[in-house]
This record gives sequence, structure tokens and C-alpha cells, in this order.
Amino acid sequence: MHVMYKSKWILAACSFLILFIVIQSCTKTNQNDVKISSNGGHSHHHGENCMNCHKDGGPGDGWFTAAGSANDSLSGNPYANVTVSLYSRRNGQGILKHTLNGDGSGNFYTTENIDFSSGVYPAVKGVNGTRYMQTSITMGQCNSCHGVSTFKLMAY
Repeated sequence: MHVMYKSKWILAACSFLILFIVIQSCTKTNQNDVKISSNGGHSHHHGENCMNCHKDGGPGDGWFTAAGSANDSLSGNPYANVTVSLYSRRNGQGILKHTLNGDGSGNFYTTENIDFSSGVYPAVKGVNGTRYMQTSITMGQCNSCHGVSTFKLMAY
């Protein structure tokens, strides 16, 4: 009987360990899912804060470090295939820290590591020129401000 009691505890402990590993694997898979927008690709929920879902514990695949939506400055429609560059200084000066290529839905996003600690200055490039943000950002949730408390992000 002593051996049977010990076997049940070992079986229970192994079951718990397997369950713990499975749960952790699911969480880590979500965190490590590589998601990077690209020209011609398509995504969803244009204009919404992508990181409401694509975050630790969120239902979206991958944890975005930077994401947002661009609109055409003339029509207001989603601006397909925009380019967003992040610089260490205003007006495209300093070091180019990262470049995001938007998709066909007007969204741009990445799960790649981006260092926002010193602040970065976004530049939004369309076919007719580049617009520069004059204030630095320290997080990549572009749609948490643009379209909410400030103008939508526009390209031309």
C-alpha cells in the first residue's frame, strides 16, 4: 500500500509538471511569435490600438513592440505600404533605429525588439514625401494617441 500511495503522488506530480509545461509553452509561443508587417500583406482592425490584443496575455498572436495605422492625407482611407522609420533625432537625423514597412491594409507592426529608452522620432514616408513627428516617443503604441487624443497618422 505504501508503494501505491507513493506512485499516486508521483503520477500527480508528473501530471502537474506536464500541465505546467504545456501552459508555459502556450504563453511563450504567443510571446515569441514573430509578426512583422510587410508591403502587400494584409492585417485587420485599421485604426485600433493593436497592443490591446497583441500583448502579454492578450488574445493576439505575438507581442508587438511597435504598431499603428497610417491614413492617406487626401482621402483619409488606409494608406497601403507606408514606411515608418524611427530615428534618434528629429527630422530623420541621427541614427536610424528601426524601419517598419506597412502592409496593404495601412497597418504596420513588429514583434522585433526596439529600444525606446532614449526616445525615438518617427518619420512616416509615402510616395509623395515624408512627414516627421517633432516629439519623441518612448513606446510603440501609435494608435493609443493617433486617432484618439491627436490626429490620425497621415501619409501623402
